[in-house]
Amino acid sequence: MERRLLLVFALTFLVIVLFQPLLKKYLPQAPAPTPQTQSQPQPAPQNTVVSQAQAAPPAAPALNAGATKQATSESETVVDNDFYRITFTNRGAQVKSWILKKFTDDKEQPLDLVNNAAAQKYGYPLSLWTYDESQRNKLNSALYLASSSGTVSAPATITFEYADGDVAVRKSFTFGDSYVVRVETSVVSKGNPVAAYPAWPAGFGDEATLSSYAASQINYQYNGSTERLAIKKVSGGNTLHMPFNWAGVTDQYFAAVFLPDDSQNSALVTLRNSLNVPKNPKNPNPQDTAPAEVLGAAVGNPGGPTIARMYVGPKALKTLESVSVPTIVGSDPDLRALINFGFWGVIARPLFIWLRWTYDFIHNWGWAICLQTLIINLALMPLRISSMKSALKMQKIQPQMNSVKEKYKKYGMRDPRRQEMNTEIGELMKKEGVSPVGGCLPLAIQMPFLFAYYSMLGSALDLRHASWLWIHDLSSADPLHILPIGIFITMLFMQRMTPQAGMDPSQQKMMNVLMPVMMGFLSWNFASGLCLYWAEGNFIAIAQQAVMNRTSLGREMREMAAKRARKKEK
Repeated sequence: MERRLLLVFALTFLVIVLFQPLLKKYLPQAPAPTPQTQSQPQPAPQNTVVSQAQAAPPAAPALNAGATKQATSESETVVDNDFYRITFTNRGAQVKSWILKKFTDDKEQPLDLVNNAAAQKYGYPLSLWTYDESQRNKLNSALYLASSSGTVSAPATITFEYADGDVAVRKSFTFGDSYVVRVETSVVSKGNPVAAYPAWPAGFGDEATLSSYAASQINYQYNGSTERLAIKKVSGGNTLHMPFNWAGVTDQYFAAVFLPDDSQNSALVTLRNSLNVPKNPKNPNPQDTAPAEVLGAAVGNPGGPTIARMYVGPKALKTLESVSVPTIVGSDPDLRALINFGFWGVIARPLFIWLRWTYDFIHNWGWAICLQTLIINLALMPLRISSMKSALKMQKIQPQMNSVKEKYKKYGMRDPRRQEMNTEIGELMKKEGVSPVGGCLPLAIQMPFLFAYYSMLGSALDLRHASWLWIHDLSSADPLHILPIGIFITMLFMQRMTPQAGMDPSQQKMMNVLMPVMMGFLSWNFASGLCLYWAEGNFIAIAQQAVMNRTSLGREMREMAAKRARKKEK
């Protein structure tokens, strides 16, 4: 969707360039961003660490010759607090279900973050990942002795232990009154510590469509630098060694990240596997599937026992800001970087904080977007008026500019006398007070707000399942497509009302249809929240243009345009 939005503006500027060659040299292209790969990040010197929480490693499980410690049957332990209900099984001492009480899935049922289809094939949360596959399978299928069974209310600590005379394992989990869980794991084989990392190996339970799987990423922060690895950059089984502040796997709205106590001795193993997913999750058909990539992550100490905090929960700004991260020079003090506001984050993040503040008064995200859109457009009104005035003035001097071009038409493009034409046109524009970029510059200033709003709404968990009038989820496409149709209709009006400086009437007629159709098509599956912002902005722009057209300059320009059209018909 982001590529589509970029495409529409690229095509818009391409049309401007094609029909207004005079502006070409005033529209420099932005440099392409330098691609990043997994191999680029390098750990910064250790002296950048201001403070780092260090904890004593858990005691390695004792291993006596012939000692065994294992359960005789499978059992479950449920840990419950106000935020989640986690169901552990002693088979592998791993999680079968991780329900977030404050969120629902697409069927309005409590959201289970465990992706059962993927977990059955590639592992359940808090399983152990080792480089030896046979050992990994053994650790995650053994029957552990659990310190508690049944239902346990947080705050609480539960411990799982297993030993068979060859290997000894201990896993301890501590739960409080937040989304953070403390994890301690240790594996010893024949007296030697084993690099066995606690893992979240197989995506999230809210991933039901191909697009939701495609939104998955591996995210990590090291010494203040945040890296986001999209699926195409992730290699299954690849290991990254660096001082991680935090590392884990995310999708559009949820995250499972580890915060190692000993960040200087930590490793991240990136996991990537394939899963066949129904093309239509509302009516799944085993014969109608498509492959999707499932991401996971394992984080731990390669030299022995692992101690870490683990955040499993929503990518909600307030919640993430409540999770402290050891202070590193240049880094955020919390997990706020898990929300990717994109290139325009410097605008998008304040916009979201403002939108959330507005919601606290209105208590409806749709109306909050409407109010914020109105205020933004009123604030940008001087820029729009400046752009409109510049376009009207450009149209006024267009006949004189055409006369100058006609005078130099006989000279070739490489003829030095062509420069005289540009000089003459420049003097004409200066005399009439017209800036060659007067119409485009205000538009260029407004565009970052549209990009930032798109980025903000795409990252705002609060809009997930938020309703407004006929729309049940502002983070998804309009089910009736009323807003995209509204964008198409309002753009038709805008194109017809706005004078097209320097454009032939026949070309103007084509643009009056081409641009609205293109915009309507591209917005067809955009998030409803973005379409609401866009459509309302168009309505406000129509009102502004109507006022401008009633000014003396506007009436004069419309009369000139009508006069040229009559001449063209003759």
